[in-house]
Amino acid sequence: MPKNKRFFTTEISDPAFERDHLRFITVRTKNLLGRGDITVYVPAVNDITDAPIVILLHGVYGSAWCWPLKTGVHLIADRLIREKKMAPMILAMPGDGMYKDGSAYLPHRDGCDYEKWITEDVPDAIRQEISITSNTSPLFITGLSMGGYGALRIGAKYSNRFRAFSGLSSITAFEQLAKFYEDGDLEAIRKNVTDQPAVADTMLKNRHHLSPFMFDCGESDLLIEENRKLHAELSANQIPHQYNEYEGEHNWQYWQQHIAEHLLFFNTQVN
Repeated sequence: MPKNKRFFTTEISDPAFERDHLRFITVRTKNLLGRGDITVYVPAVNDITDAPIVILLHGVYGSAWCWPLKTGVHLIADRLIREKKMAPMILAMPGDGMYKDGSAYLPHRDGCDYEKWITEDVPDAIRQEISITSNTSPLFITGLSMGGYGALRIGAKYSNRFRAFSGLSSITAFEQLAKFYEDGDLEAIRKNVTDQPAVADTMLKNRHHLSPFMFDCGESDLLIEENRKLHAELSANQIPHQYNEYEGEHNWQYWQQHIAEHLLFFNTQVN
């Protein structure tokens, strides 16, 4: 029986058919009113019991497979670990619940709480199913685009749980979903979410206990002005943070190129 068994229904892939240290977990949870998927990178170590856990959130249109199969993030992490640039870390890459083109990782009025799925269910599922983790495993969160909105907002709101957090090419306020959502669907999610918090407002509300965080954006990204505005607001309010701009657009090439910086940033916060 798995240690600290919390979920009655889980399904995990058979190691005989796994490759590149990727595993797949399906969990039934009341927070999704059904099942949720998590793709997991598990480094090839067996002599630790509290491996750090990094949660990576995908953007609109995506699901649990996007991070590994669009950026090869698991291969990047594996290389950094083998080169001893990073401690062995678990990468947990959950789907967001599959609501329309994206749930925004918020609680919804229909009974689905996508925020709790990320903050509670995903870490608990990893700790239950992956033997080299424990309740003392440091927890980190990052994401891209809509996932950046989720990671920055959740990381700020729950800094007591996350040792550090970050975002790439992040949506910084709920209404920016309009850049990606169909008009009718946008109105549906607007009515369905219980709140529409902006990242800056969440950080200001929790400013006295924020964990270390960073975010970046490509200079040709359609969200560059929004990220610059967030940086300016944080600076004006003297909230410590790291912000970087690079060449690039709102695409997988950019995220593949820069995700290693976020993993290495988390590595500095492990001890």
